[in-house]
Amino acid sequence: MGMNQTPASERIHIGFFGKRNAGKSSVVNKVTGQTLAIVSPVKGTTTDPVYKTMELLPMGPVMIIDTPGIDDEGRLGELRVKKTYQVLNKTDVAVLVVDGTVGITNVDQEMIRMFKEKDIPYIVVFNKKDLCEQCSNMEGVLSIWVSAEKGDGIHELKEKIAALSRQEESEKRIVGDMILPGDFVVLVVPVDSAAPKGRLILPQQQTIRDILDAGGITVVVKDSELKDALDGLGRKPKMVITDSQAFDKVSKITPEDIMLTSFSILFARYKGSLESTVKGAAGLNKLKDGDKVLISEGCTHHRQCEDIGTVKIPRWIERYTGKKLVYEWSSGTEFPEDLSDYSLVVHCGGCMLNEREMKYRQKQAGRQGIPMTNYGILIACTQGILKRSLMPFPEILRFLSE
Repeated sequence: MGMNQTPASERIHIGFFGKRNAGKSSVVNKVTGQTLAIVSPVKGTTTDPVYKTMELLPMGPVMIIDTPGIDDEGRLGELRVKKTYQVLNKTDVAVLVVDGTVGITNVDQEMIRMFKEKDIPYIVVFNKKDLCEQCSNMEGVLSIWVSAEKGDGIHELKEKIAALSRQEESEKRIVGDMILPGDFVVLVVPVDSAAPKGRLILPQQQTIRDILDAGGITVVVKDSELKDALDGLGRKPKMVITDSQAFDKVSKITPEDIMLTSFSILFARYKGSLESTVKGAAGLNKLKDGDKVLISEGCTHHRQCEDIGTVKIPRWIERYTGKKLVYEWSSGTEFPEDLSDYSLVVHCGGCMLNEREMKYRQKQAGRQGIPMTNYGILIACTQGILKRSLMPFPEILRFLSE
């Protein structure tokens, strides 16, 4: 992945929804200026959500998602509709395409209800303006008339989508808000078998970029070089950020008066989930023999023999709790709707999922009363170093004492 490419998890996700034959794919193609979706006179050609990363001016890097028709009939149809609803969990801005010659139907109304329920900003696009005698708008709903066929109204539509997505963009920082220009920040990255040869993994790249944007100075070392680096810097770094797996070793080397935290903790904060994952880690202390633990990964990378999710985490949990537990795994976009079987959910840091998707998963666990934490917090907790790694965040630290 080039440094110049915005990672998918950072892009505003724009989902296009609508009934079959509303001309949804034609609208997508016109908005993106490229043939992205199959357009054919046969109803319901799009069978799976189609994802396309692109630059959409005036907005910049976005992820466009074209979804299957939401009024599909039959068994296969049900599966498609389910996929469409899954897409909603990661949609930042929704575009509902309606056939202007037919008008708003119950299915469209249901979709709007779901946007509202999930708190997703949306716009209703009445398509086939060229075939309509009169174009009346919906009361109290942001809407626009276009003709995908003729290209009418497409430019205005892009501007309206851009305005909606701007409301979604917030000034969140990974660590830049905690450092001053000229501060040294030491990053400890294990160059291990799991990291692809010749490059840093995404969270490390994003953290370096954020420190540079804040005017900080980054020093990147392997854990074996950390002591020499700290001795040789000549002045105290503001902070040391380490990969969770090396936390134990790094905390022994890093003097107590230097702030120390991990990439996972910074990313949990960045994605708005630090508080709930720290609270979720308390669920470890309540586990009993025979309880079920769900270990969930956001991406579907190949498993390594010493894989963190399948081997290390169960081992750390057992060592920490002394209990015999049952483990189940889920990966990628699959995340069980019903979590009631589980006593604890442990999720990866979610660097491949966008913030909305992570929040959705947390909400789901929260609604069902199931504690949910993530890899980094769990590692820090089982190694007895969670308290130290939360020192930079006193407002979260208080949840540990509760």
